[in-house]
Amino acid sequence: MWLRPGMHIKRWAALFLFGIVLTGLSIAMALVYSYRYVPFPRPLMGVVQAVTLQFLPREARFLIVLLLGVACMVYGFYRLSRGIIMPVLAHAKADKGLVQIVAEHRFGLANPESNVVAIGGGTGLSTLLRGLKRHDLSITAIVTVADDGGSTGKIRSAYDIPAPGDIRNCLVALADDESLVSRLFQYRFNQAGSELDGHSLGNLFITALTKVTGSFERAVIESASVLNIRGRVLPSTLENVQLDAELVDGTIIEGESNIPNKNAPIRRVFLAPPNPAAYRPAVSAILQADLIVLGPGSLYTSILPNLLVPDIVRAIRASTAPKVYVINVATQTGETDHFTALDHVRVIDQHLGPGVLDAVLVNSNPASAEAIGPELTIDPVLPDSLERLEPRIRVIARDIVNSENPLRHDPAQLAAALLEVATGQWHEEPVVGETHRQQVETLTPRRELIAAGTIKE
Repeated sequence: MWLRPGMHIKRWAALFLFGIVLTGLSIAMALVYSYRYVPFPRPLMGVVQAVTLQFLPREARFLIVLLLGVACMVYGFYRLSRGIIMPVLAHAKADKGLVQIVAEHRFGLANPESNVVAIGGGTGLSTLLRGLKRHDLSITAIVTVADDGGSTGKIRSAYDIPAPGDIRNCLVALADDESLVSRLFQYRFNQAGSELDGHSLGNLFITALTKVTGSFERAVIESASVLNIRGRVLPSTLENVQLDAELVDGTIIEGESNIPNKNAPIRRVFLAPPNPAAYRPAVSAILQADLIVLGPGSLYTSILPNLLVPDIVRAIRASTAPKVYVINVATQTGETDHFTALDHVRVIDQHLGPGVLDAVLVNSNPASAEAIGPELTIDPVLPDSLERLEPRIRVIARDIVNSENPLRHDPAQLAAALLEVATGQWHEEPVVGETHRQQVETLTPRRELIAAGTIKE
């Protein structure tokens, strides 16, 4: 296992040994020079000849010194490494050796506790992945490629490839936190007037790899290798699709980036061209999953584009794994204005089909509502409306809000709540307990204030 490619061990061991060889060679050159050209007192000549093994053939001297050097180096390194590493191993699992710990850090678990598939896109999915990667899980992110805004939109228009933006965010989310390369992937050029203005370096890197390898699929795989991610990031389709929307008034909006700008209720979203072929590894990952997570993220522009790929939906329906939908902490302007938690679930349920969704995870901390001031055109999404949800879908209400940004999920708390589902250790609880109901009732919903004319929409 130490010789496995990507362990980041062999290259540094070789460099270490090369340094020892150079150091030993320089010492040997100095000794040879001293022996040949530095005059020793006659009484010491016998001692010098004995120490340098002059009474043995040259080949025997070489072999003895080599074996002695290798033995000292190996034993010394063994004792040094044990002295440094044993305190760390003492706090690790007793059944794991050093090589297993290093391999799992680089490649994930060989036999993980659970195989989790997360489906979505945008910042919501990235938040979830940052929390999941810190646990003993095999993680696969299935990401939408329908984004057409900003740097991604410019690249798609110029090079006719699937959207790299959401895939880039997920790759970075699964990478080592201290990696300089991961920070470079997120670097965005902001020099006004420059042709690179607005472009993300990661998007340009994936685009360049697509042209070099001739395959967007290969470009994503190589980018994951460069970032040394802990899991997999897969597009839901390799086709260059566009997300369009039909509003309730019949207006057709073309392009994902234009959908939130109309501030009108959405009747449906659809892909052009319709019914794209699913990416086969993504379908296989869903069928092999122990837990399937939808969201969090923009309902219409991050989650549903994946569910508009027919084979992705068929795979979700065929999978025996629990299917959990993570509801956003707050509504999104232009997409889910005034949506309750129940409204979110009904949209997902319509696309998956009856009897597919097993559970929903919703934030139960009303602190998110207190953080939304009258100047914001968004509403908190709390679990009170889920009392009317049909009994077959279980409700998991947890405090999963980010304390620093109450309009976002907390990665650690979100991952912990989902692990309860993955391990079967969660328990069903009332959607709205008495204490929670009292807290919710003290907060006047924004939609009621709008209806009463207290504030403007």
